Amino acid sequence: MHIEVIGSGAPLVLIHGWALHGGVFAPLVQRLADRHQLHLVDLPGHGHSRDSATPLHLQAVAAEVLARTPPALWLGWSLGGLFALHAAANSAQVRGLAMVAATPRFVRGEAWPHAVEPAVFAQFGGELGRDYAGTLDRFLALDTIGSEHARSELRTLKDTLYARGEPAPQALQAGLALLEQSDLRAAAASLSQPSLWISGRRDRLVPAAGMRQAAALSPLAREVEIAGGGHAPFLGHADQVAAEIAGFTESLPLQPLGAT
Repeated sequence: MHIEVIGSGAPLVLIHGWALHGGVFAPLVQRLADRHQLHLVDLPGHGHSRDSATPLHLQAVAAEVLARTPPALWLGWSLGGLFALHAAANSAQVRGLAMVAATPRFVRGEAWPHAVEPAVFAQFGGELGRDYAGTLDRFLALDTIGSEHARSELRTLKDTLYARGEPAPQALQAGLALLEQSDLRAAAASLSQPSLWISGRRDRLVPAAGMRQAAALSPLAREVEIAGGGHAPFLGHADQVAAEIAGFTESLPLQPLGAT
C-alpha cells in the first residue's frame, strides 16, 4: 500500500474517499505540512496502490497503516472515515480521530435517519459495469452538489481522479459495499480518544444532522459545521478545515492514550 510522507511535526494520517487517492488532500498539505508530518494513504486499488495485494477490508487496511505509521492523529474523509474510525476503536496508537463528512453508518436504518437510502450505493455498483467513467463523474458531482464552491470543487476532483491512474473496478465495488453495509456506531461509542467531526452544512451525501448524531455517540467529541461546505469541505473551505485540525492537534495529549 502506498503511503506518502510529507512535512514535519505532529504525525497526521489522512485517508481519502471512494475512487480517489491521497492527492485529493493537496489543499490541506499546503496548509499543514509546516506543522505536521503527513502520512497520505492511497487505499488498495486506488492511486499508487492500484495493484496492492492488501484487501480493501477495514481490518486489513487499518492493520497495515498502523504498522507503517507512528502514533498519530488519523483523519478520514467519507469512505476513509470508516478505516480511521475502525483503527481508533482498536488501537491506542491513534491519538485522536478527525472525521470529515464521514459517519459510522452511511445508509439510513433504525434510529439512523440522517443518511442516504440503502439503494444509492447499490445503484452506483450496478452502473459501474455499464458506464465506468460516467458513474465516477456522477459520484463526484454528488460529492460537490450543494457546496457554495461546487463548480471549482468538482473541477478539482475531476482533475485529481485519474492523476494516479484509474482506480481498480473491484476496489470500487468493495468500497461501495463498505459504504452500504458498514455500521460502526458501537465503535464510535467505544472511543477513548478525543474526536473531531467536521461536516458541511450543504452536504447532500452525509448530512450535517447525521454528523451531529454521530458525534453525540462519542464521549470526547467535538462537532464543527462548515456553513457553506458540501461533502468535501477541505477543498472549498481549506483554511477553516486546516485551522480546525491544527487546533484539535494542539488539544491532544502528548502521548497516545494508554502509553507509559
